[in-house]
Amino acid sequence: MTTPTELDLTRASTFVEHDAHAFWRDVRKHRPVYWHDGDPGFWVVARHADVLACYTDVRSLSSARGTVLDVLLSGGDSAGGQMLAVTDRPRHRELRNLMLRAFSPRVLGTVEEKVVERTSRLIRTVTRRGRFDFAADVAEHIPMNTICDLLSVPEADREKLLRWNKLALSSDDAEADRLDSLEARNEIIGYFMDVARHRRSDPGDDMISMIATAEAGGRPLTLEEVALNCYSLVLGGDESSRVSAICAVKAFAEHPAQWQALREGTAALDTAVEEVLRWATPAMHFARTATRDLRIGDRQVRAGDIVTLWNTSANNDEEVFDRPRRFDPARSPNKHLSFGHGPHFCVGAFLGRAELRALLSALVESVAEIEVCGEPAPIYSNFLNGHASLPVAFH
Repeated sequence: MTTPTELDLTRASTFVEHDAHAFWRDVRKHRPVYWHDGDPGFWVVARHADVLACYTDVRSLSSARGTVLDVLLSGGDSAGGQMLAVTDRPRHRELRNLMLRAFSPRVLGTVEEKVVERTSRLIRTVTRRGRFDFAADVAEHIPMNTICDLLSVPEADREKLLRWNKLALSSDDAEADRLDSLEARNEIIGYFMDVARHRRSDPGDDMISMIATAEAGGRPLTLEEVALNCYSLVLGGDESSRVSAICAVKAFAEHPAQWQALREGTAALDTAVEEVLRWATPAMHFARTATRDLRIGDRQVRAGDIVTLWNTSANNDEEVFDRPRRFDPARSPNKHLSFGHGPHFCVGAFLGRAELRALLSALVESVAEIEVCGEPAPIYSNFLNGHASLPVAFH
């Protein structure tokens, strides 16, 4: 039987080459918290209860050095203390309050209306087409346009933002150069630095203008802080929603009885959205750095250690989810951790759910049967879980 230490969790191809769920089932059973050797090594946390406790323990586990394993292994995140996701209290609370003010009901309502209209139009269009790539023809257009609507990014700039974003944390290529990823991230940040500069001098009625002209903790954000937090919204808002949408279509194609249950109303749209989020678990892990000695499960963690929290394992923990490898759109309760938990719970969760609900609603209206017409191409990443392409036909 495969033992936990036999898989290298730092490789982008590990979970393309190996059965992730079999691996994590074995880890939860035999070594739910274990040390992964490397330079540096890191802790792996697999059970739902332990992952949940770690998300909550912000006093012992810091986000400021970075929240993605690759970044921590390469020395830490240069955006620490400036970008919401990689900031600790009290600065985290100040930035989060500012970002939540920017997500006003008026702004979100307008954006959600556009999501519903855009998604419905796209699904009607591709349903008449025959075979097509759902990833390229639908999934790439919904989340990026949604977050760009929120930030009032011009239509002409959206394609290049999507291209950069697809390189930032994953690749379609098993042998991708990590420098491509770094360059893509820098391009996104540079782009938003220019936008923030213009919006600060000539503000409009948009989210970037609001962030660029507001104060957090008694002072305005620097242009770099504005750009980094826009980058964070784009990165989280596009990647996770895009792969969740692809996963939703693939899951319902592979489970036609569940698709019929959704169409007939036996399963509700809102519970189906939560099950898709659990089933997809787009961010396989998040990471923290211990600020003091602590115990996680039955293991002693030292100050300075990297701790990785594996959502993909927690969301399939048999102690929490009945028959976790059964795709059940009517599953309730559904205490998945796909948006994290605690003070760092995803600020864009509302939009992520709205996008999936709009997609499922549009599919129910227009599609009787979903057919996968070829082999989906995987994403190569030790962070992002999903597929880069999905050839399908909607009938």
